[in-house]
Amino acid sequence: MSDVELRHLAAMAAVADEGSFGRAAARLGYTQSTVSQQIAALEKAVGGPVFDRPGGPKPVRITPLGAVVLAHGRALLAGSRALADAVDRFRAGDGRVDIGTFQSVSNVILPLIVRRLRDEHPGCDIRLFEEETDRPRLDELDLMFFDGRVDGDVEHRKLLDDPYVLVARRGDFPDGPVRPARLDGAPMVAHPPICDQARLEQALARRGVRPRIVCRTAGNETVLSMVRAGMGSAVLPRLAVRGADLGSDASLCVHALEPGLPPREIFLLWQAGRTHSPLAARAIEIAVDVTGEIAGRP
Repeated sequence: MSDVELRHLAAMAAVADEGSFGRAAARLGYTQSTVSQQIAALEKAVGGPVFDRPGGPKPVRITPLGAVVLAHGRALLAGSRALADAVDRFRAGDGRVDIGTFQSVSNVILPLIVRRLRDEHPGCDIRLFEEETDRPRLDELDLMFFDGRVDGDVEHRKLLDDPYVLVARRGDFPDGPVRPARLDGAPMVAHPPICDQARLEQALARRGVRPRIVCRTAGNETVLSMVRAGMGSAVLPRLAVRGADLGSDASLCVHALEPGLPPREIFLLWQAGRTHSPLAARAIEIAVDVTGEIAGRP
């Protein structure tokens, strides 16, 4: 049975559909002798005749063995066509991409990337997995957005420097930039000390600035709600503030920090040595374009 080839099965299906070797040859673009040779090779492989050949104008008839072979042969041919179609769609970018993300990227950057990918490849399958972690796991992901450099068997592309700003209730600080030293001992709402939050607090401590953390919460919106409630101010990456759209919020004011703190760095990570699918490769290109546009905005 290992000698059965798809071309033999295609010839058999054509003969069964057309009722003659001659019409099957015309349909396939072969000579009649070529079709006969392919059927003979098939019969040798399966160990018996697949057609009765009455001769003359009478149509050929499929044998009981031929009926079994044809039923499974049609399934194999359909599977082969489906495989070829899937490979063509994959090469065109209609595959699946699994992307790891975190909240400010999910709110600001990823919607732009997803929209462009789906506009270009309406049949693509995009899966997003959001997790706040300081130990990125890439084994089940094609790409991952992460706010920090990662050592080990990982390749990366830096996308963006995301500067920190101070968010406070309007009137708590004079208009304009605020010196980080003014935050020493001041009540502050903050994220849990993982990911880039730990680096932020270390950067403040190196300048002798130790805010009094009165609330820690993982959600950007909860941080801002606690600031509105008067719990304290918050130092947040600009991207998190952009995602919250505070321009119409009269109760809050966004201040630059001068001198500024080292910005949060946003990277796109993937497993070292991994061959990207066309869809994943295009996602990287779009991510670079989108973050370049965002970095250029005020």
